[in-house]
Amino acid sequence: MRVHRFYVAPDDIKLEQSMWIKSPELRNQWLKVFRYRVGDEVVLFDGVAVERLYKISRIEPDAVELQLITEFERKLPAKHVYLFWSLLKKDKTEWVIQKCTELGISNFVPIIAERSEKLGFNVERAEKIAIEAAEQCGRSDIPHVREPLTLEEAVHEYQDKVTLLVCDEPSETSLGESDKPTGIFIGPEGGWTEAELALFKENSLGSLNLGNLILRAETAAIAATTKLIQ
Repeated sequence: MRVHRFYVAPDDIKLEQSMWIKSPELRNQWLKVFRYRVGDEVVLFDGVAVERLYKISRIEPDAVELQLITEFERKLPAKHVYLFWSLLKKDKTEWVIQKCTELGISNFVPIIAERSEKLGFNVERAEKIAIEAAEQCGRSDIPHVREPLTLEEAVHEYQDKVTLLVCDEPSETSLGESDKPTGIFIGPEGGWTEAELALFKENSLGSLNLGNLILRAETAAIAATTKLIQ
């Protein structure tokens, strides 16, 4: 039987050897959705330092008692990659967050470009999708999601701390052996404007080649993530 993983925020629950879980959300999932009983096992991870296997030892009306069985080695993305993507329609944006979390993106930075399909962005909803994807795929950390930035704001804020690349040119920048995080800019369906391309050139951003076919924005995000995480 598959043992399910659940994220618990370290500020809310401290993972100890023996503890009572009073979270209504977790108790509802365990007792009503999965119908757990005494003796069933769950994996809890805090996204920061700990991932542990517990057994349900007692169930009370307002709490569930857990006993530690063992501690697991944490599974983390091999590289630190930022995804800067022009906001898409809701379903496409949620799909990008889910799949790129599974692939190993560490930071999501939504971008408002001149041709962005959408301007609104629900950070709480995005964080929930990222958490659920991390629980499902087995990664032990939770990617960071921030509020949208304009393209110019993103370039100026991150250019000194992240190696920034753009999916636009047929050429490709060699990343070498640098330990510096990498960031990839994914444009909107309508492409980058001349002014935006000039901004990239003025700030000496590198490029990532995804082949000679025209990809949808969400497909480009997946392809770029896969290439950079490998």
